[in-house]
Amino acid sequence: MNAPPYPATLSTKFSALASDIKLHHSVFALPWAILATVLAASRTHGGLKLGQLGLIVICMVAARTVAMTANRLLDADIDAKNPRTARRAIPGGQLSKVFVAACLAASAAIFIAASGGFWFVYHNPWPVALSIPVLLFVTAYPLLKHFTRLCHYYLGAALALAPLCAWIAIKGTVDAPPLYMFAAVLLWTAGFDIIYACQDYEFDVQNGLFSVPAKIGIGPALWTARITHALCLTFIILLAATTPELGGLFWIGVAIAGLLLVIEHALVTPTDLSKVSVAFFTVNSVISLLLGSLGVVNVLMK
Repeated sequence: MNAPPYPATLSTKFSALASDIKLHHSVFALPWAILATVLAASRTHGGLKLGQLGLIVICMVAARTVAMTANRLLDADIDAKNPRTARRAIPGGQLSKVFVAACLAASAAIFIAASGGFWFVYHNPWPVALSIPVLLFVTAYPLLKHFTRLCHYYLGAALALAPLCAWIAIKGTVDAPPLYMFAAVLLWTAGFDIIYACQDYEFDVQNGLFSVPAKIGIGPALWTARITHALCLTFIILLAATTPELGGLFWIGVAIAGLLLVIEHALVTPTDLSKVSVAFFTVNSVISLLLGSLGVVNVLMK
């Protein structure tokens, strides 16, 4: 069967791209970046400037678009073989590789330009100096599944750059709170990515791809995800306990997040992966939004 023709209009192409790279999944890292931004600004003379917050949001969306378009380009051939991903935009014939590559280049340029805004407007050269290394780091994830089962933790590190880079962009230093956030987001993301990868267990084994489920089986992989999320919760507690700006509201969020992680793992079993989407997106979206918003309110109330 021939693939359907590429969309005729530019708006349709952008709509197809936004759907394919799951732009709404920005909700995973963005609340952490905003929390880091507000917290860092509270420790900086002059406080938070709306221009800084705007640049952070632009950088976040642009960097994630770069990462996801790179993923779709590098994984296009693999996606075409996998029944779960065969309908994605490139293998499904909705978008050409040239168009997706052009969007990647444009998003990278926007990210670098927005990073430069911190230098030109706020006299902080670190964001633009680190912009290209950050982009190279976040685009490398698809390559890791070809040689290491640590790919889930690498993906976690890529998302965890969000709060760390936001803190550096505002404060120009690296302090304990963003490091705790980095560790928490890395482990949180790795845990739910291992759960997500269980869907592709058979495909990964048959095609020699590296993942925790493909290496040790679905049951042990789910236990690995549970341990990873327990460690994640440990770092969130450390963040709350060592950051005076985060008070009672954030602690309530920590308790609810812990309960939600338990629910997430209860939804998925080795013999029933039907609720992976709920565990992956819905539960983790609530965790991120909850901790981010309650943390920001706590900081602003101080």
